[in-house]
Amino acid sequence: MSLDQNFGPDRVAQLFSNAAAASLRGRCRRMLRFGVFVLLPFVLFGCSSLRKPVAAKATPSIGPFYSKGVASWYGGEFHGRRTANGERYDQYGFTAAHRTLPFGTRLTVTNLANGLSTVVKVNDRGPFAKDRILDLSYGAAKAIGLVGPGTGVVQLELVDGPAPPPRYTVQVGAFSVPERANELHDRLQSTFPEVYVQTDGTWYRVQVGAFGERDQAEDMRRELAALGMSSFVIAAQ
Repeated sequence: MSLDQNFGPDRVAQLFSNAAAASLRGRCRRMLRFGVFVLLPFVLFGCSSLRKPVAAKATPSIGPFYSKGVASWYGGEFHGRRTANGERYDQYGFTAAHRTLPFGTRLTVTNLANGLSTVVKVNDRGPFAKDRILDLSYGAAKAIGLVGPGTGVVQLELVDGPAPPPRYTVQVGAFSVPERANELHDRLQSTFPEVYVQTDGTWYRVQVGAFGERDQAEDMRRELAALGMSSFVIAAQ
């Protein structure tokens, strides 16, 4: 092919046209970048001024509380020992163990078999037997006729109490001997690094995680159950 054929008038005009177009595109891109750089602070300021601030959530109260299920009681074997909130357990007092209600919560407990009721204060954690919702002190159980049967269906209604606990945990075991708690802790730690031992000086409780939502704690409980480990969701201390 000859030189004249490669660079004829039409070809030269096309090359100049392409070069001019490329130069124009380059200038447009530079102007666009400059415009974005200059205008971006104003755009962001406008967006931030339109954004509504998120109000802080108020601490929730327990609110209306009603529960029905099986209650049991515990007595002499634990008399004088520390409860989960640090108090000495008095079997003749009117107290109860609940898995999640805040310490200090007062409940009206009614035995649905005979209609007898009493008011108790939550100062311990439990019960850890399946399908039970409350462990009463001996004195409270006697007041509603529950000592003889040992267990019974009760109705729980809130009298008063503080705000609910912000966290939940999953309890895998509770031991009076720290070595046993530490042994279980060490076995779990490779799989569940969030495991820890919580103690009140009498009981050494092996617990996994600290969750803001009960559903999250229940997921952990199911994960442990899949590995053949029985556990319970309780309020974290």
